[in-house]
Order: sequence, then structure tokens, then C-alpha cells
Amino acid sequence: MSESGAPQSDVPREAPARASLVLASLIIVAAVANLNLSVANVALPAIGKAFDSSQTTLNMIAVGYSLGLAASVLYLGAVGDRHGRKMLLLLGITLSIPACLLAAYAPNDTVLVAARVLGGLSAGMAYPTTLALITALWAGPGRTKSIALWSALGGGISMLGPVAAGALLQKFYWGSVFLLTLPLAVVALVMALLFVPAHANESTEPVDNLGGILSVLMVAGLILAINFAAVPNQEALVVGLAVIALAAGAAFFWRQRRAPNPLYDLHIAGRRTFWVAACAGIIVFGSLMGSAFVSQQYLQNVLEYDAVAAGAAILPLVVMMVIVAPRSAKLVESHGARTTLLIGYVFLFLAFGWMQLFWGEHSSYWQIGLAYVFTGIGVGFAGTPASHSLTGSVPVRRAGMASGTADLQRDLGGAIMQSVMGVLLTAGYASAFSSAIAASPESKDVSDQVQGELTKSFASAGQVAQQHPQYADQIVAASRQSFLDGDDWAYTAGLTAIALGALLVFFMFPRADAEQELLRRYHAEDSESAGGTSRRR
Repeated sequence: MSESGAPQSDVPREAPARASLVLASLIIVAAVANLNLSVANVALPAIGKAFDSSQTTLNMIAVGYSLGLAASVLYLGAVGDRHGRKMLLLLGITLSIPACLLAAYAPNDTVLVAARVLGGLSAGMAYPTTLALITALWAGPGRTKSIALWSALGGGISMLGPVAAGALLQKFYWGSVFLLTLPLAVVALVMALLFVPAHANESTEPVDNLGGILSVLMVAGLILAINFAAVPNQEALVVGLAVIALAAGAAFFWRQRRAPNPLYDLHIAGRRTFWVAACAGIIVFGSLMGSAFVSQQYLQNVLEYDAVAAGAAILPLVVMMVIVAPRSAKLVESHGARTTLLIGYVFLFLAFGWMQLFWGEHSSYWQIGLAYVFTGIGVGFAGTPASHSLTGSVPVRRAGMASGTADLQRDLGGAIMQSVMGVLLTAGYASAFSSAIAASPESKDVSDQVQGELTKSFASAGQVAQQHPQYADQIVAASRQSFLDGDDWAYTAGLTAIALGALLVFFMFPRADAEQELLRRYHAEDSESAGGTSRRR
């Protein structure tokens, strides 16, 4: 029963009142988070020059937002399920405003990283709540279509971020990109206040706060350990972070098996349509964000695109995502999530293979654009079933768990893939540049300090070239080739992850008929469980 004493249905209506306005409000709220997530990538070269940042620090600026979001979504999803999803939605949008201002006017790159993490925390309040509300307010094919629109438009808006950010960078300083979402945040706040229902099948169970804290430590420790893995002389820090992540992870799973009201129901998480979709989505959305992170630097550093051109280059990806996502929803309904996911994986594999083979120092735009077309088709097909299978596998009272996991797909996947690809880019770049220095006739004249600056990042090498104009051409040529060697390492990791994800889906995700039978069985179990809980109350 609900707190008011009325029976609480575990099945939402086909659609809420004023459904179009509610869905538009939720998509705009999600857009605030999606834009804030993506605008930093195009500004990374400018930020690196402004602060003389290392590649590791640039990785943290890019990953910081995903870190704050991924570390908090499970905990905050449960808080929303219990205390009110609309309240959490409004708090998250409101907090995003000071977070953007702090990022825009950060005096150094350390403060900028902190601002990005704070922004991610604000998104952790608002973003997962949007999918939880879709799950709670829609049912049947209407839910599938709403999730497809939410996924496609959210991803499309995210990818438009670099275009708008590039236009700002043409006339304003690097911090202007973080002010981009402020007008949209105000619109989102007003629309959420006016149109989003105050309550929708929320839980009356208390929140597992200990489990929430452990989930934050587990995810944050993992992401930070990956990011610092390639940093020289930070072995103790990496080991410490890894120990924290492993200890928190073990304690989290122990707690969830024994807590009377677990934050993360491991029985539900063990369902095949849930855990396979969760893993598959982590790779899909991680591939999208990882490729955007590396490719924006490639376009500006190697091909010398200006910020506007680099941002606009990604438009084919946006267009294909928006075109394909509605067809993905229909394919899920007609052929099941497994087939739709595998089609998406095929196109993602083509995209990364194309990037590795045909993106070089003199690539033409058709070679660049085709890779983005493949990526957009792949994410457009795979994104909907990855999220739909999660929400379809859980009772509505656990919508926060499903939406939190869907956000982990995007943000933990994005953080891990950006971190792994960033670490490999950094390591590959440093290794290649060190080899180039060793092979140079002037190697004996290169001091350890200068070599450290040359191998730190592409932006740092550019500053060394300005300080030593007699060697500028050699330094620039070596830094470009070293970047290409590093991004080959990164794309190889992406191809490996995509291949493993496709194998997981092929062998472990049920075919269409078996999927429907499993979902019917899960729904019967959940209805019986909800009925027993209601009678006990």
C-alpha cells in the first residue's frame, strides 16, 4: 500500500495524462545532463593550452562528470524511489547551475575537475530519475517508444554539444562551453515543475544508506584507479584505489545479500534479460563516449580542424542515431532485444575498425564521416534494447534500480571506456614519442625535463615546439605520429570490448520467444511478491 493507505499498483497505465508534455519535460531534463557530459571534449585542446595540463588531467576533466554521475546513480535512484522522483529531479537541475558556473570560471584545472565531478553528482540526481519516471508512467509499446525517443534524442543532443561548444570557442574563452546549458536548465526546471507528476508508484521501503555509500566507493575507486594506472610514480595510489574498489565491492555485495531492503536487488539483477543487457549497454555507450573523447582530440590535434569543424564533424552520428532509434524500437517489438543488440554491435565494430584502418594524418572528411555514420547506426540500434530490457525486467517499484543501471551503462561505461582509451592513448603517445626521441640524431641534446614535457601530452609538446622554433617541425611531426600510435592502442581496446560484448549477447541473451516467456515469468513473480508485501502491510 502507499503511504496514503491506497493500494499501490505495480503496473503503470499505458501513458500518463498530458503524455507528450511529460515526455518532452523528461527529455529536456536529460538533455541538460547529456550536454554537460559532452561539451568538455571539444574544449580539451584549449583547456590543455590554458593550464598546460597533462594528458592524465585532461582525461580526468573529460571523465570527471561521468565519475560523479556513475558513482552516485545507484544510491540516488533508490533515494528517488523512496522519497520522490520529482523532488530529486528538481534538486539535480538546480545543483547543475552552480556546478556549470564553477567549471566556467575555474582558476585552474584541479578546480575544473572538481566542478565536473559536482556536475556529475547533480546529473546523478536528475538523469536516472527521467528513465525511472518513464518506466513508472508508461507501459507496453508506449514505454518502448518513449525509451527509444529518450535514448535517441538524449544521445543526439549529447552529440550536438561539441558543435555548439565549438562555435562558442571561436569567439569566447574555453570556459564558455560550460555555460551552454544554463538557459536549457532554466527551461527544464520550469517544465519539470509544471508537467512532471509529483508521485508515481514510489516505494515505501527505507533506503539502504550503507549500501549506497559502499556503491559510491566501489564505482569511484574503480574509475580513479583506471585513470591513474598509466601515470608515472603513482603505483601506490593506483593500488590503494584498487583495494578500496575491491573492498567496497565485496562489502556491497555482502550487504545486498543480507539487507532487509537492499539498495540493489541481486535476485532481480541476476535475471538474464537484466544482467546481460546491463553489460551489453556498458560497452555500447562506453564505445560511443570513448570514441568521441579520442576523436575530438584527433580532429583538432592531428588534422588541425578548428573547434567548430571538429564539433560539426560528428553530426552524421547524431543524424543516424535519431533516424535509427525509432526503427530500433519497432525491431525490439517484432524480433526481440537480442537481434537488435547484435545488429548494433556489428555497426559499432565496423566503426572502430574503420577508425583504426583509415584515420591517419591526411584523412579526408568522407573517411571521418563514414565512421561516425557507422557509430550512429550502431548506438541507434543497440541503445534502445539495452535500456528497454532493464526496465522490462524489474517491477515498477524498483524503477530506480533499472534507471540507475541504465545510467551506469552510459556513465560507468563511458567512464571506463574513456579511462581505458585515455590511458592507452596516453601510454601509446608517450611510448611512441620516447622512441622517436631515441631515434633522433639530436637525442643527446634532449634533457629529461624536456623529454617529460614532450611525452606529457600533445598540447605540452606544442608549447615545447614554440620554445624551440628550430626544432618545431620535427616536434610537431613526431607529436602527430605519436598521437596516431596512441589512438591505435585505444581503438584496439574498443574493438576488443565490442567483440566480447557481441559474444556475450549472442550466447547469453535469450531469443525473442524465450525473452517474452522470461519477462512474463518475472512479471508473475513480481506481482505475487507485491501482493504478499501488500497483505503483510
